[in-house]
Amino acid sequence: MSLPLSSKTFSGGLIALLIFNALSAFGGAVLAIAFGGAGVPLEHLAGTWFSSVLGLGLILGIVVGGTHAAAAFALVRQRPRALLVAAVAGFAMLIWIFTEVAIIGYSWLQSLYFGLSTLELILVLALLGIAPAIVSPVIAGHSALEGPTSSGSHETPRPGEPEGYSAPAADPGAAAT
Repeated sequence: MSLPLSSKTFSGGLIALLIFNALSAFGGAVLAIAFGGAGVPLEHLAGTWFSSVLGLGLILGIVVGGTHAAAAFALVRQRPRALLVAAVAGFAMLIWIFTEVAIIGYSWLQSLYFGLSTLELILVLALLGIAPAIVSPVIAGHSALEGPTSSGSHETPRPGEPEGYSAPAADPGAAAT
């Protein structure tokens, strides 16, 4: 099974982005847990559910880092729900960033990771064919991660039509003009 070149390129970019974000989250978790918040004053946690950075570090490492690692693994292994897991990872990062800004305030790093997680979601949409101007869409009987299915058309496409495209059947009740 082979992906179209554009889908391979975009899925490779998504995998690299997921791995980078997983490693960043794991690194941030280690810094938070081992180094007491990595410079973030504990006063920022006043009035929150957290009395220490341990819980936050675990959430960052397990939830954010774990979903990114799982999504990268699923994409590499071409699992059927890989793009769903990647979307969950992207939204987990966005939720983390929004919560972090609300608790400790703004830093340029939040902008960076907000942008990276938004890019993850854009790549997921592109690979699903929801943003066809970005990447080749999933076409009748073909999936970017699963390849052709038996329901696809076996006819040779007309010029200008993508492989696997089948024109809609004519409406038998419509009068010919």
